[in-house]
Amino acid sequence: MALITHPATGFPVGDPERKALRPEALPSPDALREALAPLILSASGWRKVFAAPDPRQPRAAWAAPLTSSAAGAAAPDEDSLSPLLAPADLVLAGAMALVFYDYLRERSGRPDPALILGIDARPTGPAIADIMARVLLGLGARPRYLFIVAAPEIMAYARACAALGADHEERAEGFCYVSASHNPPAHNGVKFGVGGGVLPGAEASRLIAAFKTLVADPALPARILALQDAADPRALARLYSGVSGAKRRSVSAYTLFAREIVTGRPDPDAQEELLAEMALAAEGAPVGVLAELNGSARALSIDADFLGGLGLKMEAHNAAPRAFAHRIVPEGESLRPCADLLEAAAARDPAFVVGYVPDCDGDRGNLVRLDRATGKARVLEAQEVFALACVAELASLVRDGRLRYGADGRPLDKVAVAVNDGTSLRTEAIGRAFGVEVRRAETGEANVVGLAAALRAEGYLVRILGEGSNGGNITHPSEVRDPLATLGAVLKLLLLRDGEGREGLYHIWLRRSGRNGAYAPDYDLGAIVASLPAFATTSAFESQAALKITSADHAALKDRYRAVFLREWERRRPELERRLGVVGWKALASNGSAEREVGEDFAASGKGGLRLALLDAGGKPKAFLWMRGSGTEPVFRVMADVEGGRAADEAWLLEWHTAMVREADGS
Repeated sequence: MALITHPATGFPVGDPERKALRPEALPSPDALREALAPLILSASGWRKVFAAPDPRQPRAAWAAPLTSSAAGAAAPDEDSLSPLLAPADLVLAGAMALVFYDYLRERSGRPDPALILGIDARPTGPAIADIMARVLLGLGARPRYLFIVAAPEIMAYARACAALGADHEERAEGFCYVSASHNPPAHNGVKFGVGGGVLPGAEASRLIAAFKTLVADPALPARILALQDAADPRALARLYSGVSGAKRRSVSAYTLFAREIVTGRPDPDAQEELLAEMALAAEGAPVGVLAELNGSARALSIDADFLGGLGLKMEAHNAAPRAFAHRIVPEGESLRPCADLLEAAAARDPAFVVGYVPDCDGDRGNLVRLDRATGKARVLEAQEVFALACVAELASLVRDGRLRYGADGRPLDKVAVAVNDGTSLRTEAIGRAFGVEVRRAETGEANVVGLAAALRAEGYLVRILGEGSNGGNITHPSEVRDPLATLGAVLKLLLLRDGEGREGLYHIWLRRSGRNGAYAPDYDLGAIVASLPAFATTSAFESQAALKITSADHAALKDRYRAVFLREWERRRPELERRLGVVGWKALASNGSAEREVGEDFAASGKGGLRLALLDAGGKPKAFLWMRGSGTEPVFRVMADVEGGRAADEAWLLEWHTAMVREADGS
């Protein structure tokens, strides 16, 4: 039986007759424990370095030289492009499939749960998906394989399949997505979900507990081998040869869902009305979008067709999957190539005004914009991108009559924005302008989605949510970040202008924020960005934001931090008042989908987030300090946020905060 290749890329999808796990190479208990040790298990995903050493040592071309210490077993090469997996990692991947099968079987009551399997663009994805597919088939499950697919696409397809009848041949009880999101290319992992989103925290914890029990069983390698061998090669061949058909259906589902996300309208006719309005505006004043896809899964998604359907001009660069042109996380220096390409495109055609860069799984898209006056491109911070999306979607609610105001200017409708605990206070400032509430959850997409669902159960309309600190936004009814949702928001700000007795979105924002007189009809994206509330915020992905610490007990670390902070507060209070107008503070802990005040009990946040709001004389937060151990990387994240937009103030607060964390850590 021949190796099956992907028709669009030529990449090998799989060989039904080649079994990767061999009886003579089953890992020992020690090897399995060693492979398990670095695996991070969280609701946001299960991740580690999966790439096994390759004799040719393929590495990302942009990676730093590999030092001798990094080549050792204790420090795996994060930038390796090896597609190989060690036997112990094959067993771990098979175990992940096994626990998810058990979960879906119990949840659905079916012995043959159907699920959708997909991977991002990492080289180890096919090997992980292959062992998972074999285990699932060996168990009697009904997997459907998409090969390389963007995270929002597989979730949109899973959402559509979940809505089908129990006996429909295309039903799906869940999805399994092989990805490590923004981590370096040798990392990989898995996200599990049902419907259109990842499992909520409580369900993810159940799965994690089951996985830990499973991998503690010495008989696990032999069990995974037996399940691999039980998979019928003919069924596996059908799975792999069916990729093209499954992909066509996922593209269709995603396209239809993206229309609803961007417009905020469930009715197809109403969607078409708004999209046609945007396309007509783009025809009169052309807008160009540059996509620098960095070899991500979005290279095989709907971007070009969807944006072209809006009447936009589009250029795509680095659009071959796995052709990583720079580091995967779309922050800081990773946005510079897009900026250069945007400048070149705008020099050829002034219509090009915005560019975007996704991460490897394509659920995050950060932006660069062209400065019309200088012809230079400017990188937008993740927090600015989220703020733009909030302005666009809240103004859209006003324009559509879903957020109304009484004669006294107060809102008649209950509207809220759900964000993570590391989102800038800029969001609260935007919320005040529109009269909507801003609620916070612990960092982690599942936590923010859970908070939004809880708010809807209380009667709130929650159109916009997300993790301002991590980039991108989630626009209801989606449950995942999506560059098309981000671009849709920005494009609505640019294209939905005053006309026919209706205010445009930007005009609504200026009026609600008390700056109606600043409106100029010929505004551009630069004017919109300049109108955002001014804040200076630590980027989540700059080096100063990720600390290496020695403390394994984060609650104990935060308790020690409390003592340091209380001492330093008394010493720094005069300078804080003089410099920032700060005279008080309160501590807030975020765990799961809730944030609460904790007085001086900083340890109450446990492994969650701790945010110290710094207050002015009226009790209004002017700044905050934040800390949390990453759920997907072995680092302790810190940040500072301060009103006023002065980078020097943010740097001063972050230096103070970092020094206190290091003292509490004893490092």
